[in-house]
Formats: sequence, structure tokens, C-alpha cells
Amino acid sequence: MKTTLDTGGLSSSRLQRLREVMRRHLDTRRVPGLVTLVARRGREHADAIGTLAFGAAAPMQRDSIFRIASMTKPITAVATMILVEECKLRLDDAVDAWLPELANRKVLRTPASALDDTVAARRAITVRDLLTFRSGYGEVAFVAGMCPMQKAVAEAHLPLTDWIFKDSPDEFMRRLGTLPLVDQPGERWLYHMSGEILGVLIARVTGKSLGAFMRDRIFEPLGMKDTAFVVPEAKLDRLATCYCAVPVTGERAILDEPRGGMFSTPPAFESGAGGLVSTADDMLAFARMLLGKGALRGERILSRPTIDLMTADQLSAQQKAASPFFPRFWDTFGWGLGIGVVAHKMYVGRGPGCFGWDGACTTSWWIDPEQDLIGIFMSQHMPSWMEMKVPDVIGDFWTCVYQAIDD
Repeated sequence: MKTTLDTGGLSSSRLQRLREVMRRHLDTRRVPGLVTLVARRGREHADAIGTLAFGAAAPMQRDSIFRIASMTKPITAVATMILVEECKLRLDDAVDAWLPELANRKVLRTPASALDDTVAARRAITVRDLLTFRSGYGEVAFVAGMCPMQKAVAEAHLPLTDWIFKDSPDEFMRRLGTLPLVDQPGERWLYHMSGEILGVLIARVTGKSLGAFMRDRIFEPLGMKDTAFVVPEAKLDRLATCYCAVPVTGERAILDEPRGGMFSTPPAFESGAGGLVSTADDMLAFARMLLGKGALRGERILSRPTIDLMTADQLSAQQKAASPFFPRFWDTFGWGLGIGVVAHKMYVGRGPGCFGWDGACTTSWWIDPEQDLIGIFMSQHMPSWMEMKVPDVIGDFWTCVYQAIDD
């Protein structure tokens, strides 16, 4: 694929370095192909190298489709804030009326406690708690390892034990409602589960499936024609094969194939925390809407004040200290309303004011308002949880993006 190097405020020779570094990562045979997209000052530099699968002839293309996993979370947050702006939800209202399964919660005395060692919740879970991931539900493994709660989540086949929950939204809520909270609402940031709950909340408030609401209010207005919870038959040839690392050995295996895989038929559960597929250009349109303070090409999705609120760090230093995640994560990052934010500049790359998120299948998507910059990285490999760090290819992508700035 011919690379376009005429981009605003970016060095052509240094953009070529981006391609060379990405090619080196392909040479390691960790992934068969990838797509990078950098947009600045209205211009774009896009590159697609490699193939859609190992041993396949089909080349990776700019319009290749990827499982974006946790990059779904900011989209779900935008859908939630649409309802907040319409006053169908309020940030500090309890969610009990829409999610009665979460009423009258019990809370574990400590995250490692037995499931019956509980106290009463001091208050109800609110919409704000869900958006800030402080609902009391989440990835407890970061806090307490192999505790009774983690075992119960696994036995119920709830996320993240199963990447995509296999049953209906109502059954998801029923199973979740049988479990106590890990922490009091509002106290600790816990990853992932709040995003899943938000997806169910949106569907119940709107009377539509999560996918239908997103399509009507976000995807169609922004021209995101390939973003959905399922890949139609006619597009399956554009879906990249997803690989994973086998625990302990680190060997590569196929996690999900295009045909016959988990995205080839409509899911029973549309995961608001990790279930979408998309393309680099669809994510560029979504990013440009956020960079444009809620509007793109005359279509206003959210207001400027709402975008400002969503992209401001909502966590206190005490909450970050109580919320283990990847090593040194909170040295750099914070959390807004359903989206990651950069709190401190630690590397050659993103600094305070940037916002976005990464996906577990080695995808990355961030916006830098100060630099008028959007970066998107798309590949398909799920690292082992034992690695506990952002893949090197993503870190190198962001270093190469920022070293190319030429002003």
C-alpha cells in the first residue's frame, strides 16, 4: 500500500520511521498485519502493512475490520451522556428504577472476604458511579487475586472470565445481582464491569437494543458504517483473524476467526464494555467528533460542556491509591466519564489533556487536543494477562507518532 506522507505539521521522514518500526514488529511474527492512522490539522497519514492472518494472502487494508474490545467503553459512555443530556438519566440518580437487580446491595467486608461476609451498602449505585467505574463491581483480580468473589464471577461466566457474556442482558443482570459488591459505591475504581452494566442500562432506558441505539444516535450520524456488534456476511473477508498468547508458554494461537467466530452472528449480549468491531476510519470519525467538542460535519452528538466533563479526571489521589491496575498506570493516567485521560506526562508522547483508550486485542485510540492530533493503532493479538503491560508495539507507535511532530 502506498503511504501518504503529506500531512500537516508532521515530518515526512519521521513518519517513514513509524512504518519502519511497525515493520520490525511484524518481523517478530507476533501479529501478521496492522493499520496505523495519524490525523493532524485536518490531514491524515494512514498505513496498512502485512496480512489479515498468518499464512494468508489477503493484505491488511485501511478498511480492515478489528475487534476493538475495550475501545467500546468510550462509545458506550457517549451513548450514556446522550441520555443524560436528554434528562432521561441524571448523573447522581440511583439506577435502581432501571436496574432493580442492583437495589439494596450488600458489600464484601474486604475484597478477599467470603461472599457471605458482608455489610450493607451505604447508598445506591448511581449513573456517575458506573461511568467512573466506581460502582463496586469490576475486575477484582487486580485487588485480591484468587479470592472468593473472583471464583464466583468465573463460575457465573461473567466478564472478564468470558470475554463476551453468552446469555441475554437480563440473565447477565440476574447473575450479577446474586453477587455482593466488592467495595462501597463511589469508593474504588474497578475495571470493566461498570461498562457492561451501562450497556444494559441504555437498552432499558431507550427500549432499544444497545446496538440499535448506538447506530441511530452515533454511528449513522458520524458515518461509522463498519462499527457494530456483528460483522455481516458481506464484510467477513475484511475482518482480521485475532490471535492470543498461550499462558506460560507465550506461544501464539488463534483466539477468534472471521468465519464461524464470535462476531459472525448477532450476539445474545451486546457488550458495552468490549463487544464492538470497527475500522481505523470509523474510530477517526468518532475521535473527530470528540475533538470537535461533540460535533462533526454539522452533526452534534453531545455539547461542549459535556465533552469537557467527560474528559476531565474524575478520580482523587486516594481513589487511585486504592485501585490497583497495571504497574505504574496511575503515574500517568486518570479516568473521566467512561474514558481514559492523561494526568501526567511520563514518556515521549501523550501528555495532560489527552484522552482515549486501548483495547485488549492490541488496539489503541487517543486524542491530543493541544496538538490537534489523533492517533489510531489497529492489530489483533490478545496478550496473556500474565504480561501485565501495554504491548511494546503500542508504546512504539505512540513514540513514533510524537517524534514525527515537526513544529
